[in-house]
Amino acid sequence: MTDEQIYVSHAPADLELVQELFSTVKNFPFGVHLALEEVDDNSERARLEGRLVDSDVVVAVLTNRSARSRWINQEIGYARAQGVPVVPLYDDETCRGGFVGETDGVSIARDDPSKTIFELLCDLRRELAPLGPLSVPNWFVEFPCTVSACPDRVVLEIEASQSKLWKRYRHGKPLAASCDECSSTYYFNPATIGFIRRENGTR
Repeated sequence: MTDEQIYVSHAPADLELVQELFSTVKNFPFGVHLALEEVDDNSERARLEGRLVDSDVVVAVLTNRSARSRWINQEIGYARAQGVPVVPLYDDETCRGGFVGETDGVSIARDDPSKTIFELLCDLRRELAPLGPLSVPNWFVEFPCTVSACPDRVVLEIEASQSKLWKRYRHGKPLAASCDECSSTYYFNPATIGFIRRENGTR
């Protein structure tokens, strides 16, 4: 899992929401392209066709501000025509229609972003799963150790299924990864894979 590309179609008014929901998704070793961060104005939208075609998954963010957006509907239609799967991320059922009216997606829980991010990761993990018997693709997050003068990099392996990650989240059991060089341990939210804290090692 290193070359996958995700394109996020959204309205300009929803950029802050989209950045919040995809903040930890961007930590994974694949490309996440937010539409508004890719262009400065409508005249540059033509080059987004390449992003759409090269994407493995398109996430369409459908809110009351965007559900009837001409651009978003065009991007959804173009992705479907190219055979790119579309995951709707929506405020409520009334925002879903057209090409994604019958497509399973993720309901945005604005009062519980962790739940929304977790369910989004579930869908992305399912769409990006490799073919064959391996039902849980090996996801990971790699980052430099933040301890002063430590040159090592730390890898958080995510081998558990989404259901097991949610169970850990509900029981307050974070994921952990340790630095081989300085033995510091980093803790992460199992639902969102967001960073929680670091405990310095004894070396």
